[in-house]
Amino acid sequence: MKTMTGLAAALLLVGGCASVQNARAHLVKSPPRCVDQTVQIYFEPDSAEVTREGRMVINQAASNAAGCRVTAVDVIGLSDAAGGADANLQLSKRRADAVAAALTANGLPNAEFKTAMGQAGAVTASGQAQPLRRRADVTLHLAPRS
Repeated sequence: MKTMTGLAAALLLVGGCASVQNARAHLVKSPPRCVDQTVQIYFEPDSAEVTREGRMVINQAASNAAGCRVTAVDVIGLSDAAGGADANLQLSKRRADAVAAALTANGLPNAEFKTAMGQAGAVTASGQAQPLRRRADVTLHLAPRS
């Protein structure tokens, strides 16, 4: 009788483990969540070269978008308030172009909306410089595949 009880308990344990593994497999294989995502790509001062960290962020964004339909890509280039306004506007344009090229190289569609803000908004009304404005903001508009 003890043998039968032990055997029944072992079967229940094995069966329970199998159902947990099946539930985990179902969770792991669930379809991707196709909601818009925004990432920020940071740059070194006075540079429009996408850094290694920036490429990693772009790679991760492309991976997150896999399985979804990318309906649009927006890129906004920004700069801080250091330097002249015209130079900062040109720098933010180069940043937006560099990020758009990196996105395309990662299999994402061409950016439909690229803009450069230059240093607009880099200084608050009280005259304080906004930190971390050396970046490009990227929004991937995602939808489920039909």
